[in-house]
Amino acid sequence: MKKILYILALSFVVFSCKNEKSEEGPISEEEEIAVNYQTFGDEISNENVLTKTEMMEKYNNLKPGDTVNAKFVATVKDVCQKKGCWMNLEMGEKEAMVRFKDYGFFMPKDIAGQEVIVNGKAYVEEMSVEDQRHFAEDGGKSAEEIAAITQPKRTLAFEANGVLIPEVEKQ
Repeated sequence: MKKILYILALSFVVFSCKNEKSEEGPISEEEEIAVNYQTFGDEISNENVLTKTEMMEKYNNLKPGDTVNAKFVATVKDVCQKKGCWMNLEMGEKEAMVRFKDYGFFMPKDIAGQEVIVNGKAYVEEMSVEDQRHFAEDGGKSAEEIAAITQPKRTLAFEANGVLIPEVEKQ
């Protein structure tokens, strides 16, 4: 009798610990964590979001003057330390400078290292030395680093109309 109770108890433990699978496949770590977002600018969703690799493919096909509507996720490299009026996103070997539509909203200054979702228009531009120096100053660069900027450069740019910053809560 003890053996039967032991087997039943063991079976109960095994079946109660079994991971359920959704119709779409196994549960990923992201699905096990509930994610709420802080919204900045227009309200956007976290659906149909491109990876930074997919977004880089789009950027690589753009010429100065071209734009493409997109929504993608990337990690914040740095934020304007004066007002939060721009941020740079890590895009692999490059970075994309994100500004906000109509200067209508700002980012928290302490989000470097966090992943964000941005929605808006992607484009490439030739940034002047003056603009590069201005953004370097706003970003807290040293006088030497600012003085070293002497050439215009082709940059990846993005005008965001909405940004989501995840607030992770474990279930």
